[in-house]
Amino acid sequence: MSGETVLIAEDDAAIRTVVSRALSRQGFHVQATSVAATLWRWIAAGEGDVVITDVGLPDENSLDLLPRIKQLRPDLPIIVMSARNTLLTAVRATERGAYEYLPKPFDLSNLLATVQRSLDRRASRPQRAEEPGLHEEQLPIIGRAPAMQEIYRVIARLAATDLTVLIAGESGTGKELVARALHDFGKRRDGPFVPVNMAAIPRELIESELFGHEKGAFTGAGARRAGRFEQAEGGTLFLDEIGDMPIEAQTRLLRVLQQGEFIPVGGSNPIRANVRIVAASHRDFRQMVSQGLFREDLYYRLNVVPLRLPALRERADDVPALVQHFLGKAHEEGLPVKTIDPDAMRRLKEHNWPGNVRELENLVRRLAVLCSEEIIGESVIQSELEDSRRPVEGEPVDETLSGAVARHVDRYFAAHDDELPPPGLYARILEELERPLITRTLQATRGNQLRAADILGLNRNTLRKKIRELDIHLVRSP
Repeated sequence: MSGETVLIAEDDAAIRTVVSRALSRQGFHVQATSVAATLWRWIAAGEGDVVITDVGLPDENSLDLLPRIKQLRPDLPIIVMSARNTLLTAVRATERGAYEYLPKPFDLSNLLATVQRSLDRRASRPQRAEEPGLHEEQLPIIGRAPAMQEIYRVIARLAATDLTVLIAGESGTGKELVARALHDFGKRRDGPFVPVNMAAIPRELIESELFGHEKGAFTGAGARRAGRFEQAEGGTLFLDEIGDMPIEAQTRLLRVLQQGEFIPVGGSNPIRANVRIVAASHRDFRQMVSQGLFREDLYYRLNVVPLRLPALRERADDVPALVQHFLGKAHEEGLPVKTIDPDAMRRLKEHNWPGNVRELENLVRRLAVLCSEEIIGESVIQSELEDSRRPVEGEPVDETLSGAVARHVDRYFAAHDDELPPPGLYARILEELERPLITRTLQATRGNQLRAADILGLNRNTLRKKIRELDIHLVRSP
């Protein structure tokens, strides 16, 4: 590797010295400067085999310099470093041709490895036009904690692709925000972003919801209806909580992903599916696959690029920025200006946040509305956090099965708006009850049907028939 020249532009003398010495020990020639003008002069003269530059240089933002460098020397790899660890910085660096983006503080061995990879590949990313008028305050994601940096880097790398992404993360971590960022910073940004919550759609309506239906396809279908795939034409279809999709609907979705086309319910002519798929779930897919609750082939079709969002407790340093963001939003909505004192902020950072960012946002909005003090102290925060652990009035506590079924049926009728559901409701509701009951019992008996039939109080032949009718996948454990 000796003989190659690395150009360094870094305003911090200590960082400049450490990086220069490390590269020299690896056999590189090093030219280092603190200003963009000198860097540009070297590059224009044809010097350097790879560039390492900080974003914030005294005379110029190096991101503004990148397009000129790529136009003059498109094959010159550029590694961008920045202490402004935001999604926008990562995306702009990638859009303007950076080979890699490294947030500060960075690992020196990682930087050296990145330099070598860039020289081995001798390739640059395709240049894309800057998104006009996009300012940091418009960013959909807040946070600069180390746990968020890889998220930003992946989003930046995916901006110019149509790859399918599967987002994992606990409820309230911001999965839809990340999906929207993938769309807004991607090449389909001018197309529609269509979110679908799979957990909120009744089982028998899923195919119609996704693929649409023709007039007269079933009782109550008085007109043709475009499905979500058709509505997302040229854009992004976000399938939220896809782990709740029933197995029969998974089969239809897999066919669409394989063939790239779909047929509306009651139709005969296929329609091309020109959409990018981003899916998300809080569930453990590997466990669901092993239990037969999620198709393995569909999982691999969706899991082209896996993206795991950290829980808020894994990025506690982002709590102050998130709190300020939510307080700012509340003020924009006409609520009084509030501030959080240091002890109260420390208590917020120490909290476990089982509901993640969504729970934090709800707390901040509640404080903005109900708290009379302009400066909110630790005692108020402590009281609110304790109250949040108590059941909310009207929230089901130790809900009975009949109560859960009643709420499910209410949602079922509400999903049809002013129309009634198609015939066969009784059988469909019983099927939805039977499937988890039999599946969980078989899991508990490790696939032993004789024991499961005994626990359920069913004849073994009846159980076998139910397993076939409900398409339950058996997984036998040792």
